Formats: sequence, C-alpha cells, structure tokens
Amino acid sequence: MTRKEFEKLLQGALKSLPKEFKAKLRNVDVVIKDGPAEGRVMGLYEGVTLKDRIGGDYSLIVHDRITLFKRAIEKECSAKGLDIRQEIRRTLLHEIAHHFGIPDNRLADLDIY
Repeated sequence: MTRKEFEKLLQGALKSLPKEFKAKLRNVDVVIKDGPAEGRVMGLYEGVTLKDRIGGDYSLIVHDRITLFKRAIEKECSAKGLDIRQEIRRTLLHEIAHHFGIPDNRLADLDIY
C-alpha cells in the first residue's frame, strides 16, 4: 500500500470519530511513520493526557502526538488477515484512549483489545 493510500484511510478514520472525540483532539497531531515492522507496536501516544492536565491553557505547549506505524499495521493485517481500514481505526482509537488517560491495562480489563 502506498503512503498516500494509507493517509487516505487514516483521514477516513479521523473523519469517522464522534464529535465529542474530535473536540478533545485539538492539541493532538496525528502522524504516520514507516516505523519498524518488528514487534506489535502499531501506534504511540506522546503528550500530556487530558486526565493529567491542570488548568485549561495549553495554547503555548507543543502539541501531543499520535503516531501510527504503517509497516507494523500492514504486517499485522497481512499476518492475521485483518482489514487494514479497521486496524487503522482501531489503532487510532487505542492511542486516543491513551490521550484521554486510559492505560493499556484498563483497556485490557475492558476487553477493548
């Protein structure tokens, strides 16, 4: 899959988010990196979670970032026969959950992944 095709699928996933999520992502950049095809890390959230923010003025702070690793997602989809569009959206939602302050162990407890 070309990078442009991957970007298009990511844009579709972003557009499909509920309005309530979109409103909470104003300070978050979503980027694509080829990333390593090793391991299962398909996404990464970097920043200050909404839960950990004190006060409301974050206009002068570097944006938080969600990174999706293209090769890792493609490899996972190929190995498990997954739909790449769904996996991009699932990975995006997983990283958004981290932005909201939900850790991996809580996501596992909720049987979300």
